[in-house]
Amino acid sequence: MEDKKTAIITGATGAIGKAIARQMAGHGVKVTIVARDETKARKVVDEIITATGNPDVNFLIADLSRKSEIIKLAENWTGPLDVLINNAATTPRGLEKTPEGIEMQFATNVLGYFRMIEFFKPFLKQATKPRIINVASYWAGDMDIDDLECKNRPYNNNTIYRQSKQADRMLTAAFAERLKNDGITVNAVHPGDVNSKLSNDLGFGGSQTPDQGADTPVWAAIANELEGVTGKYFEQRNQVHCHFCDDKKLVEALFEVCRKY
Repeated sequence: MEDKKTAIITGATGAIGKAIARQMAGHGVKVTIVARDETKARKVVDEIITATGNPDVNFLIADLSRKSEIIKLAENWTGPLDVLINNAATTPRGLEKTPEGIEMQFATNVLGYFRMIEFFKPFLKQATKPRIINVASYWAGDMDIDDLECKNRPYNNNTIYRQSKQADRMLTAAFAERLKNDGITVNAVHPGDVNSKLSNDLGFGGSQTPDQGADTPVWAAIANELEGVTGKYFEQRNQVHCHFCDDKKLVEALFEVCRKY
């Protein structure tokens, strides 16, 4: 019998993340969710096991805005990792910083993705046809490569969120190029417009259910037709040209900035 595929899903106590984790478990994948709140994580795991009948669902606790906690996650991981779905995101309405003094959206939405890929790369390399899915957004833009932490402009959570999602799409291209020789594919997706804490913090509601929002991320993670496809951006299961990734110089500059953190 073929071993179950293994997936890590970050931000899986939120509306979309929980739906992604449940759908992945429904496909028979061994799912590990990463969350900050143990009580919420336990509740989500229990709900998913009950809903899917898949007992191979568990959780790990970490604050993905902090490098030390991602390193600890990786140090305690064993065995191949088939799928990494970077989904954790935040958009505080006021300026917040990590204990290390890094602006919270940049630390979580951008450096969190970057570091999860970097530190889990050895385990992805052990898998057969591994995939990384970065949950990004069509709500992207406004990047200031010289002010990624909003030190020189008034903090606006909408502007900084858009910047972070542009960065996620650009880092997808950067990692796709770097990891292709390892057989690791890296793609970005817009998940759909779902009513969630995050969308509410941005001042929006949402027209789609969490399951509709999870559909494209899950499809990108498991669809046979995407085998070998890398460095692309998808909305509603359709490949969409990402004009942010056309600026190769800026893509490389962003990667270097993130690497230095």
